[in-house]
Amino acid sequence: MPSPTTATAASAPLHLRSCARQHLPPASRCFLPSRVLLNSARLTAPAPLPVRVPSLPPTAARAAGPDATSTRSPTSGGQMLVFVPPHPLIKHWVSVLRNEQTPCAIFKSAMSELGRLLIYEASRDWLPTITGEIETPVAVASVEFIDPREPVLVIPILRAGLALAEQASSVLPATKTYHLGLRRDEETLEPSIYLNNLPDKIPEGTRVLVVDPMLATGGTIVAAIDLLIERGVTSKQIKVVSAVAAPPALQKLNNKFPGLHVYTGIIDPEVNEKGFIVPGLGDAGDRSFAT
Repeated sequence: MPSPTTATAASAPLHLRSCARQHLPPASRCFLPSRVLLNSARLTAPAPLPVRVPSLPPTAARAAGPDATSTRSPTSGGQMLVFVPPHPLIKHWVSVLRNEQTPCAIFKSAMSELGRLLIYEASRDWLPTITGEIETPVAVASVEFIDPREPVLVIPILRAGLALAEQASSVLPATKTYHLGLRRDEETLEPSIYLNNLPDKIPEGTRVLVVDPMLATGGTIVAAIDLLIERGVTSKQIKVVSAVAAPPALQKLNNKFPGLHVYTGIIDPEVNEKGFIVPGLGDAGDRSFAT
């Protein structure tokens, strides 16, 4: 969603332009920084080309600096937050994924690279750390490590989620991966579970990263989060990573899971009658695995 990001990032110092954050309040209209106005029908901004978002829930966007821990915590009264990082590499890999001429091997690699960047952004100010002292070749130094006793649970939604989550363990020092397979009926667009290896009980306070490339109608991601909540997780412990998101899915998530954080490469304006995001990038699973 380039316009809010552009409007807010333009007035911030370079070192603070790390990520755009979108609140999803229930009001029909709200005012954004730098005179950007978003309502349920159209987004307008000082940028030359306005972005149409006919069904996107009203949002407010602002830039969050890399050290802005408090602004990244769920302190917005329980509202869901959507982050669209403005990094040029994220825009590049989304563009590669969109191109129908991109070969399968390159598509899968681009999905993996995009996932690595989004997971990096999602883990900022989120991971537990421990401090101590170590000997360097010169002297004693105070250091800080990620606490290995509290691994992040990574839940890729099969099968396309495998590509997006491929590099999660290269970004996060301590992870556990549980696979969840959901299939969407082509006629009803309703999801059904064909694989579930989630633990029966997830320890209190566990951080959970749900990876689903396409947030279209929202049925699959809602079903996945419902399964996690049944096992003791709250929505404030969950972060969702996606390549592309659309208004119907974001609206469902916002209505049902307060405090949830969503990180996505881009927000597209609509979903067609077949449940595909428009313009989107096609079927992420088919294009990742050539089947």
